[in-house]
Amino acid sequence: MGNSDSKLNFRKAVVQLSSKTQPIDAKEDSFWDQFWCESINSVQDVFALIPAAEIRALREESPSNLATLIYKAVEKLVSSTDTLCNSTNQQILVLNSCRLLTRILPYIFEDPEWKGFFWSSLPSSSPSSNSLDSSIDHDQPHVADNPPLAQSLILAICDLLFCPDFSVANLPQTKCKAGPFGNPDSPPEDLQSIDSCEYIWESGVGFTSASSSSGSHDKNRTELLRLLLTCFSTTMYMTPNEARAQPNRWIQFFTSSSNRHTLPLFTSLLNTVFAYDPAGYLPFNHLIFSDSKENLVEMCLQILIVTLDHDFSTDASGRVVNDPTIHENLFINYLSRIHREKDFSFILKGFTRLLNNPLQQTYIPNSTKKIQFHQELLVLFWKICDYNKKFMFFVLKSSHVLDVLVPILYHLNDSRSDQSRIGLIHIGVFILLLLSGERNFGVRLNKPYSASIPMDLPIFTGTHADLLIIVFHKLITAGHQRLQPLFDCLLTIIVNVSPYLKTLSMVSANKLLHLLEAFSTPWFLYSNSINHHLVFFLLEVFNNIIQYQFDGNSNLVYTIIRKRNIFHNLANLATDHVAIQKSLSKHSISSKDSAKKPRKLRLTPSVSNSSITSAPQSPTSPPASPLDSPTEKSPGSSRTVDNSNSEAPFKVSLAATPRIHSMTETTHPNTNSDQESAQGSPIKRSGSLSRQSSISSTNGTWQPTSDWVNSWKQKLPLQTIMRMLQVLVPQVEKMCIEKGITDENEILKFLQHGTLVGLLPVPHPILIRKYQTNSGTTLWFRTYMMGVIYLRNMDPPIWYDTNVKLFEIQRL
Repeated sequence: MGNSDSKLNFRKAVVQLSSKTQPIDAKEDSFWDQFWCESINSVQDVFALIPAAEIRALREESPSNLATLIYKAVEKLVSSTDTLCNSTNQQILVLNSCRLLTRILPYIFEDPEWKGFFWSSLPSSSPSSNSLDSSIDHDQPHVADNPPLAQSLILAICDLLFCPDFSVANLPQTKCKAGPFGNPDSPPEDLQSIDSCEYIWESGVGFTSASSSSGSHDKNRTELLRLLLTCFSTTMYMTPNEARAQPNRWIQFFTSSSNRHTLPLFTSLLNTVFAYDPAGYLPFNHLIFSDSKENLVEMCLQILIVTLDHDFSTDASGRVVNDPTIHENLFINYLSRIHREKDFSFILKGFTRLLNNPLQQTYIPNSTKKIQFHQELLVLFWKICDYNKKFMFFVLKSSHVLDVLVPILYHLNDSRSDQSRIGLIHIGVFILLLLSGERNFGVRLNKPYSASIPMDLPIFTGTHADLLIIVFHKLITAGHQRLQPLFDCLLTIIVNVSPYLKTLSMVSANKLLHLLEAFSTPWFLYSNSINHHLVFFLLEVFNNIIQYQFDGNSNLVYTIIRKRNIFHNLANLATDHVAIQKSLSKHSISSKDSAKKPRKLRLTPSVSNSSITSAPQSPTSPPASPLDSPTEKSPGSSRTVDNSNSEAPFKVSLAATPRIHSMTETTHPNTNSDQESAQGSPIKRSGSLSRQSSISSTNGTWQPTSDWVNSWKQKLPLQTIMRMLQVLVPQVEKMCIEKGITDENEILKFLQHGTLVGLLPVPHPILIRKYQTNSGTTLWFRTYMMGVIYLRNMDPPIWYDTNVKLFEIQRL
């Protein structure tokens, strides 16, 4: 009954805040103390008792009361750090202050008029009705003794994250440091005098001491981190242009040297994530025991990816620059300096354990806990590889990289038709593109693959390279239409690894030839200014394998021989205007006749990245194919974040695919290489090749010309393949006629023992296209990451129904 009365008083206090015409005096403690009452047991209670409409009404009609409430809540947190915060009443007060601020802050951030509220100076005394104007003066200067409200809040939260008996366990007496007078038994007087490096949450990177924590510690850390994450969410209320140009001041201060806890916080967050094992030792343990650690790990992950996303390095003029060698963000600095193999092994084992957790198969269904934060894990993996190249090389040094590859391919295949999970596919492809730029990745793909994970793929016996090619083929032929901007990226990955693939299975060889057959169709080549790039990529794959791995790839060679007409048709591709128009019109007629027939390969005329921007597709973009559903949007419109695990009846629509083709080419030189072959490949793509040879009609549709077709047809790298066919086809035909062979296994045996030494053109140089960070992908990652965080925090719904600007919320 007492709890009900206290909650009723809390509710009445909320109503009074917005209903009173006069500001409530800040010194009226009997009123303000109702907001820290002991009956509020969870953050869900606060969200239920303070509706969104009343927060907005309070902000508009009684801004003085709202300012005082925020000041009071921050004041409670700051004053708690002046003690050891070791009493039950103090800890309840801290938790309820955190819950209250978590509820209110998003509504402060969404209003531009309150934009500078937290960065104004703290009043010299508690705010009152007469100090409203000064308390929300956004341009008011502050001095060192009177820091901005945001800084006071951040420092208080960080102190509380290392509070003994609240968020961490007490140290053993033998570990206590000497007090101010040399007495080792002298305890610290307040939280600000505690050495937080002694209280790192988990052993692991940079900290080997055994640590202990209880479920209550985990829950209290989660509450504090949730408030931190809410503070960092100001980026959600910026437009994409603002998010690109303006640093997040909250994160900037949190990760700066002004925060004395940056190192122990970074280490605690990192170790908590990678020390977590959701499986446990007993089956169904997640149904018997509550796991307080999972929510904490998820919150640690989100804090890490948000803080590591912001590099605040500036040039001489004060503009933000993306220079990975300069890190004013200490979290990035610490991450880039990790170098011990022991630490790398700890991080990699954590990644593989957590990424493979949802894929684990057990004899008893649902006997093992399945985590749901794989998207955050993939973003963190990307960040660590991006900022610490030594870690990426460590990953590639052993076959453990395959333990990362397989879950990525699983998620790519599982998400291919789900529009809400296209963002997940993008991050997975980005990671594979980054890894494929290194030789060791291609070499590791030769390890045999044993199917231990259920995937709806053709049955095959082969290597991890076969798995990668088959999944990519599935993405291209049976994926959602909005994946088409990724086609050249998927093929770039295959090109990068192709020189190192020793043996391809018959299944994957057929998949590659099927892609070439589809992409080399005349109507498809003529339909867009850069569709021919896909053919160049595939031809480069075949050339690399023939020149560098011919001996073990009899399956691919046999498939090329069997489907040699594809290459002959390419070599004889019509270039005259009449033939071009005939191909286009013939396809238009045939597609109308067969529009209702099922298709295995869905292609649209445009797969150009040059039309992909953060805005919807322009009116001059090429029209969609007749094979596409008229209700579907064009590929260049928007992207969605995976909310498949969320119960929210909406989805987040992101900015369109970034320009993922910003790459650098590195060459493994060969002194006698054929440079013409390399030059023929469209490796540098700034929009479209031979644009000067193309024209647009008056209605804005694409019109190919003979000069344009000739400009790239003469560069097709067909020499190596045609020479191989010229040598092998007569031999195979002769053998089949003379010996009456009809079994393809006999032909494969013949090809396995064949050789082309001295018969092929001089090997071309190996071109590796390495991904380079650019402003487009940086913004896309930030938007995607914030969208994931928005959807993953629905209990409580922190940002639900607020006016976010970084992405669009679509109601379902």
